[in-house]
Amino acid sequence: MGKRDELIAKYAEDLKSKCGIEPDMDLLTKVTIGCGPAIYSADAETVAATQKEELDTVRKNFLVKKLGLKDGPKLDDAIDAVIEIYGRSERNKYRAVVYYMLVKHFRKEAVYA
Repeated sequence: MGKRDELIAKYAEDLKSKCGIEPDMDLLTKVTIGCGPAIYSADAETVAATQKEELDTVRKNFLVKKLGLKDGPKLDDAIDAVIEIYGRSERNKYRAVVYYMLVKHFRKEAVYA
């Protein structure tokens, strides 16, 4: 098992145990691959949910650029909802998990088809 496979298994476990979501492993794999080298950096692999700049980056670079959504308050609401599901007190909110939940929230699975 390679490093990426280990990370995907860790993200799947987070989705199950912390978010109560049974992951679509094919989609989770594609979202994780889409995160690129960020998943291998301790700082970049997590989303700092208390930092406005970090949430702006998620909104602009992922939701608007990658998923093709129109910028607006509904994007911030979705990010907030995902963070709530993950657990505000959860220290490590993995980027791939947050992105996966946002893809599912907006029903944008086709982006990864």
